[in-house]
Amino acid sequence: MDKDVIILGIESSCDETAAGVVKNGKEVLSNVIYSQIEVHKKYGGVVPEIASRKHIEVISFVVEEALEKARLTLDEVDVIAATYGPGLVGALLVGLSYGKALAYAKNKPFIGVNHLEGHIAANYLGGEFAPPFICLVASGGHSHIVFVKDYGEYEVMGQTMDDAAGEAFDKVARALGLGYPGGPAIEKAAKLGNMEAIEFPKSFMEEGNFDFSFSGLKTAVLNYLNRQKQKREEINVYDVAASFQRNVVEVLVKKLIDAAKRKNIGKISIAGGVASNSFLREKLGEEAKKIGIRVHYPDKIYCTDNGAMIAAAAYYDFIKGKTSGLDLNAIPYLKIGEKI
Repeated sequence: MDKDVIILGIESSCDETAAGVVKNGKEVLSNVIYSQIEVHKKYGGVVPEIASRKHIEVISFVVEEALEKARLTLDEVDVIAATYGPGLVGALLVGLSYGKALAYAKNKPFIGVNHLEGHIAANYLGGEFAPPFICLVASGGHSHIVFVKDYGEYEVMGQTMDDAAGEAFDKVARALGLGYPGGPAIEKAAKLGNMEAIEFPKSFMEEGNFDFSFSGLKTAVLNYLNRQKQKREEINVYDVAASFQRNVVEVLVKKLIDAAKRKNIGKISIAGGVASNSFLREKLGEEAKKIGIRVHYPDKIYCTDNGAMIAAAAYYDFIKGKTSGLDLNAIPYLKIGEKI
């Protein structure tokens, strides 16, 4: 492009209302996130109807703050982008409708962004990392291993067959009485436990299989807790958390490294909420170093749902001439690489 391209990205696929302004797909001018964690904590998980209503309440303020922090007016923005899937349909519709309305009112190009591709694009923020690479996208609803061939070009090598990694963290944390969200709670408790204390089973570990299954692990943890209670034996919550976390991380790391070997790619990355887990980052770094693979970690603020990643993903569509119509609808089960 001959000129800078400034994109406003809007994200509302689950329980964060977010907006970010990014220049040329790499330079973050602002990134504002309103989290609903405290709202949903008492329910032990996200309540879709409540999430949708909260998005409606705050989205205008979040977008205005993002523009203020970027020191720009809406007229100075070149493109408006918003997530259109996957996610909770009611939540998606709030951000998508708001983004389309802004684009219509200001006669700006509009781009609908795949939420999962947004997570991958978080790796581009800062401008230090580029395709091709293998990316692990792990969050509350998704666990994918993706071969990123180029900007916007993907091959899904593996995905979850049941519970995603983040979902397993949430369910186990609830069973251990650690609260919501489960990821940070498990990570905190695990630091106080012995990760070798309990050996839980691992699924889909045969050579060349890059799919995930964490439902069996979750069930194994629940069965262990029930057996201990029936025998009236003490349950060391910290040991259970540490052993569970080790199991998940070992599976994620092995499959990601094996995928890089399969494609003969010397660069890997992680994305999504689970990518902020410090133990995962540590173990992945150790294993990658052994075989000379470069690892890239997005800043933790870009691992959570955010608008900057949506703006970054939209940039690479825009420079290829790809925009979306204002009739674009929310698609809750949208897949990586699927374009509507």
